[in-house]
Amino acid sequence: MVKKTSPNYGLKSNRKAVIFALILIGFLFFDSCSHGDNPFTTSDVKRAQHIVGIDFSQEVIDTILPYLKRNLEGYDSMRSFEIDREVMPAILFNPLPRDFILPVGKDRLVTESPIIARLPSSLDSLCFYPISHLATLIHQKKISSTELTRLFLERIKKYDRILHSFITITEDLALSQAKQADEDLAEGRYRGPLHGIPYGIKDLIAVKGYPTTWGGMPYQHQKIDYTASVAQKLEKAGAILLGKLSSGALARGDVWFDARTVSPWDTLMGAGGSSAGSASATAAGLVSFAIGTETLGSITMPSGINGLTGLRPTYGTVSRHGVMSLSWSMDKIGPICRSAEDCAIVFAAIHGKDILDPTTYDTPFSYDDKQLIQNFRIGILKNDIESDTSSGAPNLKQVLAILDSLQLSKIEKKLPVDFPFNVFDIILRSESGAYFDELVRSGQVDLLVQQDESSRANSLRQSRFIPAVEYIQANRHRTRLIEKMHEFMKDIDVLIAPPSAQNQLLITNLTGHPALAIPVGLDSLKHPVSMTIIGQLFEEDKLLEFGHALQKITDFHKVIPPLFKPDEDN
Repeated sequence: MVKKTSPNYGLKSNRKAVIFALILIGFLFFDSCSHGDNPFTTSDVKRAQHIVGIDFSQEVIDTILPYLKRNLEGYDSMRSFEIDREVMPAILFNPLPRDFILPVGKDRLVTESPIIARLPSSLDSLCFYPISHLATLIHQKKISSTELTRLFLERIKKYDRILHSFITITEDLALSQAKQADEDLAEGRYRGPLHGIPYGIKDLIAVKGYPTTWGGMPYQHQKIDYTASVAQKLEKAGAILLGKLSSGALARGDVWFDARTVSPWDTLMGAGGSSAGSASATAAGLVSFAIGTETLGSITMPSGINGLTGLRPTYGTVSRHGVMSLSWSMDKIGPICRSAEDCAIVFAAIHGKDILDPTTYDTPFSYDDKQLIQNFRIGILKNDIESDTSSGAPNLKQVLAILDSLQLSKIEKKLPVDFPFNVFDIILRSESGAYFDELVRSGQVDLLVQQDESSRANSLRQSRFIPAVEYIQANRHRTRLIEKMHEFMKDIDVLIAPPSAQNQLLITNLTGHPALAIPVGLDSLKHPVSMTIIGQLFEEDKLLEFGHALQKITDFHKVIPPLFKPDEDN
C-alpha cells in the first residue's frame, strides 16, 4: 500500500511565505488607504492596463482614479434600472454602402407546381416532398393539413428520441392550426403556398404560451408573453407550427441543456451550429422546413453538414422582434429547407419591414423560377477553391466542371485581405455581453452546460474586459470593409466559394451580405458537403434564382439520410 503524505515545504519556506504575504497585505492596505473611499487602487489599474495593452504612468493613474470611481458609480446606477430585452442600442448598425440605393418594386413569387398532384403509395414520403408539391396536394384537397400534420407528428415521436432536435413539441397548437387551415380552405380562403404546411422554429424565437428556452439552463422554464414577428408572419401565411427546435445554449454549438442534437446522416456527429435542431429535423423529414438564425455561421454551417439548402438573408430583411439577440448588428433570421425554391417560398412570407424592429428595410422580393443559369454574372474564389483541402473540395470542383460544360463565363475574385480580422469578433462578444449582462452579474452564467475555454459562458464573462474604444474602432474598420465589399461585388450577381474560404464567413456576416448554402454531394465518409453562394445586398431573389437554376441540373439536394428514408425507399 502506498502511504499518502502531505507535501513538506520545510519550516524555512513557510516562514518566508508568511513574511511575504504580510508585506503584500500591508502594501495593499496602504495603497487602498492612500486613495480614500475608492473601491479600487492604483495597483488594480496598473494590472488592468495589461488587459487592454496600454501603459500609463503612476502620476497619470493617480489623476484618473476619481474618474474611474465615478464611472463605476454610473454603472451601478444604470444597473438599478430595468430595461426590456427588446430595446436595441440607440446606435443601429447600417449595412448600406455610401452610394447604395435600396431596390424598389413589388413582391413577386413565381414557382413551378405540378398541375395534377398524386399521393405516393407511402404517405411517409410526403415528409420529403418540396413545399410547392405539398401545397398543390393541399390546395387540390388530395390530403388535408390535419392529415399531413399528424404524419409529421408521428415521425417526430418515432425519430426525435434519436436526434434530440425538438425542445418543445407544440402538438395541440399544430392540430388547432391545421384544423383552421382545413376550414379556411373549405370556405375558399387559401393563403398561399404555405397554407397547411408543417414547420419548426428555432427556440431562440418566442411563441406565446410555450417555453422559449434559448437552449440555456437558466432559461429552461422561460415563457415570453408574445409571439415573435417571424412566427406571426408564418401563421398568417397558413404554416403549421410543429414545435420549438433545439438551439445550442444561447446560440453556441449543438449542445443545449438536455442533450446534444445529432445529424441524421451520422448520429455520432453533432448537427453543427446553433441552428442544429432546425437542420437536423428538416434533413430527417420531421418538418417540411425550419427557421434558423445566424450571427456567424449558424444557418449556413448546419445546412451544409446536414445536406440542406439554407438561406442567410441580408441583414435587416427579416424582423428579429421577439428573438434572442446575440449581436444586434449581426443577427439574421432565415429558412433552412431542402431546396432553393423552398427557401424562396418561405422567404417571401417572412421578409419585410417591421415597425417593431428598427433595423428592418422595406425592399421587394421578386423571384422567378424560370431564370436561366446563363443569365447570371458568376464570380468564383479561384485561389480558395484550388487550395481547399476540405472533404468537400472534390465535390465543389465537380459542380464547377458542370458550369464549365455549359460554357458559362466566370470572373475570378479575391476577398479583401487588408483588415484586422482577428479583432472583429469583439463586436459580437461586446453586444452579447450587453444583452446577457444580468446573467453574468447574477452568476447564473455558471449554470450553462458548457463551461470550457471556448464556451458561451466564458465568452460572456470575458466580454466585460473589452474596452468601448476598441469596440468602436472595430466598427470603424467594419465601415471600411462594407465599402470594400460593395466594390468587390459590383461586377457579379453571385459569388461561389468553399465554406472554408478564408474569412468569407466573417466578412459577409459583418457586411450583411446574403448567402446560400447548397449541398454538392457526399464525401468519402458519406457525409454531406456543401458550397456557399454569396449574393448582392437585398438581392435574395437573384441568389435563390441562381440556386434553383443550379439545382435543376443537379440532384444533390434530393438525397435523403439512409436511416430516415420513407418506408417505401428503405
